[in-house]
Amino acid sequence: MPRISLRRVTRAAAVMGMALVASLVLPAQQAAAAACGSGSFNAEAYLNGSTWTARHGSTTVYTGTDMRSAVQAAVNSLTAGRTSKERVVVWQGGTISAGARISLPSYTVLDSCGTINVTGSGTGDQAPVYSRGTTQIEVQHLYLTGAPLYGIFMRNVTDVVLGTIDMRLSGGLGVRIDNRGDTSVRSRNIRIDTVYVSGTGTHGVETYGVDGLTINTVTARNVHDSGLLLNDTINATVGTVDAENAGAGTGYAAFRVANRNGRIGNSYPTNVRVGLVRARGGGRGVFCVSESGGLSIDRVDIANTGNNAILVENCYNVTIASQSGTVSGGGEIRLAARTEFPNNSDIYVQNLTVTNSTIREDPCGTNTVFRNNTLVNSSQSICA
Repeated sequence: MPRISLRRVTRAAAVMGMALVASLVLPAQQAAAAACGSGSFNAEAYLNGSTWTARHGSTTVYTGTDMRSAVQAAVNSLTAGRTSKERVVVWQGGTISAGARISLPSYTVLDSCGTINVTGSGTGDQAPVYSRGTTQIEVQHLYLTGAPLYGIFMRNVTDVVLGTIDMRLSGGLGVRIDNRGDTSVRSRNIRIDTVYVSGTGTHGVETYGVDGLTINTVTARNVHDSGLLLNDTINATVGTVDAENAGAGTGYAAFRVANRNGRIGNSYPTNVRVGLVRARGGGRGVFCVSESGGLSIDRVDIANTGNNAILVENCYNVTIASQSGTVSGGGEIRLAARTEFPNNSDIYVQNLTVTNSTIREDPCGTNTVFRNNTLVNSSQSICA
């Protein structure tokens, strides 16, 4: 069969597969999902029957039964030492071991159109999509099931773009981007468009040691710990965190900042901005802890959390609901402190309608401000 016909067959199969995936994803994701594989590319991997083939132009670089080997061969066929991005399209889904990884070098774009199911077990930092010490990485689409150690793992990276990421998992962590290989250098300029993540054994999306983070939407469902967790991350802008049953039975939250998140030098200028945190059930709604701050959340919509709706503990320059917010039922809104860190300071809790709950400050912080809050069948015990 001529190669052009085979490619058409594989593309048609990819489109059919994408139609199935699109039926699972959120409406806002469907338009982006339909575009998977469109445009020019430098290398490709495709499945015909039980055989994977990787090609670079007219050259076949892999034929066999292993998806990971095919995709890695396609990636490895790109121009060595390149200084501009080259693109790999993976037309179908398949199976990858939790003890293996597809490793992306600098200046690589991956567009994966089928669902990858992660099987078995592994140790360390293995991930279906992995990159370390690199720059100019882009993952345009990725659809995962199974229980990876990490769905996406990136360490000490710069200029990264994650597009439409959909992870329907049964364990592991969704997306982790950090600088823990060399903590003297932050990962920089990270953009995440849309993440849907469910069923993790820990967090949905987590960063540690990032400077320059832009996230459009994180949608988390039934993740074991936090929907979105930012550690030691500065200059961040997040559109929406939408979490249901995140961190149930734990101290984690739909949205959590920790480990001096938002600290620049020795101060906390406002540099972490969030449009909306929506939380239903689970553990906490919003949690700021361990000398974090520089945080402003425009709107909150929190209901029926099993732990604190909002907990601010040893944080500095934090504004909850700069525009508006509702907290209904569940745990209280609490300002607290541990003795090993300086107490809260410059905390603003405002513009909230609080129903069937409590606002409580203990111990008293410095310059804590509660204003324009409406209490419905609720009480408050504050120092102001």
